Amino acid sequence: QVQLVESGGGSVQAGGSLRLSCVLSGYTGNDICMGWFRQHPGQEREGVAAFSAGTDTSVSESVKGRFRISRDKAKNTLYLEMNSLKPEDTAMYYCAATLLSDLCPGRLMRTELYNYWGQGTQVTVSS
Repeated sequence: QVQLVESGGGSVQAGGSLRLSCVLSGYTGNDICMGWFRQHPGQEREGVAAFSAGTDTSVSESVKGRFRISRDKAKNTLYLEMNSLKPEDTAMYYCAATLLSDLCPGRLMRTELYNYWGQGTQVTVSS
């Protein structure tokens, strides 16, 4: 059973930084796509950044140049390094994964691709 557990959220002032972590358990193979999504209150969940099973990545235009996605396969951990945070980055951030890696190309930022989700970690940025 694949499980994802996020951590690292918190409250920071605008311009600050946070690093989110997502630990994957229940799967140790390479045929997995993983990503970060966020959800603002009252809005739909949106893609932030994601990896394919290979080396392809997708990053939302709204965070490009400020956020960086990375992974440590040895630790089964996905990271999201967030810099120059803005109040509009305030949201619940979710880690997601899918083992349907053949479906990932062109779909990395689509919530419907993913069938495993973490519980979320709150990020709050004050002005």
